[in-house]
Amino acid sequence: MVEIELRGLNARQKVLADIMWQLEEYDDVERFMNSLPKRDRIECEGIIEMMKMELVEQYAEGMKADGAITGYPEADQLINKIKGTK
Repeated sequence: MVEIELRGLNARQKVLADIMWQLEEYDDVERFMNSLPKRDRIECEGIIEMMKMELVEQYAEGMKADGAITGYPEADQLINKIKGTK
């Protein structure tokens, strides 16, 4: 299971994020969100966007740790050649 850390959430947002994170399927997340008042649904949508951004950042960091720059081996080789590395 992937773990992410969302910074800057208030207590209510943390509870919403924890509930959504525990749900197995996105359909379950949507059902949960649809059961909430409009204000909380909007909060959940924002939290989901934050989760997506954090996952992309983690993926990018993982690629950098593996020596990847772009995720495309040919492009990485060309960039490294230009930079004079590898």
